[in-house]
Amino acid sequence: MRILLINKFYYPRGGDCIYTNNLEALLKQKGHEVAIFSMQHSDNWGTPYSYSFPSEVKFSFSLDLLETIRRPLGSKEVEKKFICLLHDFQPEIIHLNNIHSQISPIVAEIAYKKGLKVVWTLHDFKLLCPRYDCLRNEQPCQLCFSNKIYVLKYKCMKNSLFASTLAYWEALKWNKEKLERYTDVFICPSVFMKSKMLAGGFSESKLMVLPNFVFPEKKDSTTYKQMDNYYCYVGRISEEKGIETLLHAAQQMPYLLKIAGKGPLFDDLQSRYASDKIEFLGYLDQEKVKSLIKNARFSVIPSECYENNPLSGIESLCLGIPILGANIGGIPELIEKNRNGLLFESGNQDDLKNKIEEMYHSTFDSASIAQKAQRDYSSENYYTSLMNIYCDK
Repeated sequence: MRILLINKFYYPRGGDCIYTNNLEALLKQKGHEVAIFSMQHSDNWGTPYSYSFPSEVKFSFSLDLLETIRRPLGSKEVEKKFICLLHDFQPEIIHLNNIHSQISPIVAEIAYKKGLKVVWTLHDFKLLCPRYDCLRNEQPCQLCFSNKIYVLKYKCMKNSLFASTLAYWEALKWNKEKLERYTDVFICPSVFMKSKMLAGGFSESKLMVLPNFVFPEKKDSTTYKQMDNYYCYVGRISEEKGIETLLHAAQQMPYLLKIAGKGPLFDDLQSRYASDKIEFLGYLDQEKVKSLIKNARFSVIPSECYENNPLSGIESLCLGIPILGANIGGIPELIEKNRNGLLFESGNQDDLKNKIEEMYHSTFDSASIAQKAQRDYSSENYYTSLMNIYCDK
């Protein structure tokens, strides 16, 4: 089968990129021909299809302002280069990932008009919320599920009228009716995501729940040993991830927290919080992330936004490491209390501190955690389910 994967970034920027890269590897391993369509970027992984990538756009006032405005609405450059790749590669399946703004759903429209099957894995809530994370004033918000005008009313995009207006135009241009028409199946990696898509008016017949997978398999032939005396956070260093709540709590605890990842708050938070109790590691490649997690007592997912199906959580469980997770979004779907972790109230620093203490004094069966997670989130199970979606008429 010839499959075209589309994601606006093609380097390890976030979970959507890692998923896209893992899916590419899995499909190729199974004998499929796979092409990539993305945006040009100096950090991109290598691919023979980069000649078709549209130019990089940055959403700021610059010489490329017109292209910045055009791109979310469907630019001629994206249209021309995407059609060129369709002609050259002749795909049977178009698999969309994180495409809004830098690529835009114009690729779904073009594929639909050419009679190609379109599958879309949803990595965030952009189809429901113009700013993608369902946050307003640092609190969950669903106003735009019914009317996108609220993104303008509250200037939700960076507190900027310009950015919010562009996001509003984008939402009007690519409305629910068009997106449903152009897409055969929306893959929801969590039950929570499906519930929000239903709340936003999307048809249940278009929605399929399929949790993410870890590839390659994270089975470890070594015996599970006593973990080192630290806990860890792996992910983007940004406000919605609840990282500052975690840092406030960690400052008051006698345990070492190791933080892996980069993001807009990295420099500021490192300058204010780095200490003998909090270690900032910056960006780590996948092997170093694996080593960090598998030697930790537990990992923390402190999000204060609607998480979908965090890969860092799946990775942790597949390595036999329990999770302390915020009780928000799709995170609770990963955690079975006292078997593979605990939940705390999202944004509640005191509850987080108490649960860190409890995690340190709890005993978890690492082998059992790993075995169940490797079964639940195996690439083989994922591949079988995905092929059913691809081949379903």
